[in-house]
Amino acid sequence: MEIQLNRTYHPKGTNGMLYYNNSFQCYTIELPWLNNEPQHSCIPEGRYRLAKRYSLRHGTHFMLEGVKDRALILIHPANDALKELKGCIAPVTKITGEGKGILSRLAFEGLKNLLLDRVGDGPDFITIKSN
Repeated sequence: MEIQLNRTYHPKGTNGMLYYNNSFQCYTIELPWLNNEPQHSCIPEGRYRLAKRYSLRHGTHFMLEGVKDRALILIHPANDALKELKGCIAPVTKITGEGKGILSRLAFEGLKNLLLDRVGDGPDFITIKSN
């Protein structure tokens, strides 16, 4: 299984569009690109293994593995990248600004419902690239 994230970079945040089987699923927000600085930058473009993860804070969510010089890069709900993210990716229903969106929990639940039974059945990846 493979999902694709197409990004657009801005000074105050990174906005994206996430696809599964070439079908648009949701928008995403991330921190701006700051040379992969941990907790302050989005991660580099590339192809990463996708895994299921559980925590008390986020419940069931997804994690990217194999990110150079980074750990715990998650996909979880957030509506403002600068205030709520530390390098992770947040699905949102609508982009409202640079690194900002709305109805993230709704977008995340839709994405989780789509991916939950698929992740773990084989090699699972996310490919991140520029628009």
